[in-house]
Amino acid sequence: MVTDPISDLLVRIQNGLRRRHEVVSIPASRLKRELLRVLENEGYIQGVQADMADGHPVLKVQLRYVNEAPVVTGMQRVSKPGRRVYVGIKDIPRVKNGIGVAILSTSKGLMTDQESRRAGLGGEVLCSVW
Repeated sequence: MVTDPISDLLVRIQNGLRRRHEVVSIPASRLKRELLRVLENEGYIQGVQADMADGHPVLKVQLRYVNEAPVVTGMQRVSKPGRRVYVGIKDIPRVKNGIGVAILSTSKGLMTDQESRRAGLGGEVLCSVW
């Protein structure tokens, strides 16, 4: 049993990038699927495919490399099970001065920091990717 599934997702992606894997397998959930959709839209991963492994649903994440270097150089979990981090619209963080992206869970679903500023929504800051 994993107590923090989002941290598990981020660590699996980071470990796959460090080992130069093409595909990483992650146990499936709706939240993880949405988080990966945001990462795919932002260009940090190539794609996501739903699959079954040992009778359990998994997500196969195709990692993205440019000139044999990983596109993702860092990931950080912001809001954790022991310390939730909620922000209003004025306090939405900028990651690496706009180069990276913060992913927020809002009342309208998961979105990036830029999308939530445009929509005028605050929420829980799940993670930062750069």
